[in-house]
Amino acid sequence: MLVACNTASAHALPTLTAELTVPVLGAVEPGAGEAVDATRCGVIGVIATLGAIRSGSYPRAIERLWAGRVPAVKIAQLACPLLVPLVEEGWLGDGEERESRAAQAIAERYLGQLHELAPDLDVLVLGCTHYPVLKPLLARVADRIFGHPVTLVDSAGAMALAAERALEEAGLLSGSGEGSLRCFVTDDARFGEVASRFLGRPVGRSRRSIFDPGCDPGSERSGRPRSAWLASPVARSRAGS
Repeated sequence: MLVACNTASAHALPTLTAELTVPVLGAVEPGAGEAVDATRCGVIGVIATLGAIRSGSYPRAIERLWAGRVPAVKIAQLACPLLVPLVEEGWLGDGEERESRAAQAIAERYLGQLHELAPDLDVLVLGCTHYPVLKPLLARVADRIFGHPVTLVDSAGAMALAAERALEEAGLLSGSGEGSLRCFVTDDARFGEVASRFLGRPVGRSRRSIFDPGCDPGSERSGRPRSAWLASPVARSRAGS
């Protein structure tokens, strides 16, 4: 199981790992590992949601992976809550002039604040799985503000590579062929639009189903499959009672 959200990984991964019988992989550790491997000066920046920043998960992971090296690693963190709505609205800095100016101004504000904290950083972790969609914009702004090359670490990409390694070690990695995609979502209002932006291809309605942990397991309501209900913690607790 992949916990494909840095905030969820920061807060829920220990519980999921303890409670589930299948291997569970989060986004923080792979992203931290790639950052440690990439830095040349030992100064790493992290931008993420407020929840992920407050958890302290990235500094803990980076310091653990850096242990024993001299000098000590320096980590600068910054919560960037406005980047998520930019991605979900499609304001990526490459569209209409007004939208591009807004995205540019927000990126400059955040990375300017990070520059004040750590002007020498040479690696920046995109500690939210929304942020890689903004990678071209963030790379341009970082180059200009920091004035030297800054490597952007995509925590989602790092987690995908870690998942590939784990599957290969377990002898479960498929050597060829194309996988299938089925999405269980709690809100279908804009899922197709936003998911297509992330995946770079359309996500049709046939590939998604509404996930409602509170529905009756015997319910035949359209879009709320029994399989999705049985996957929920609510369903498991009821099934055991």
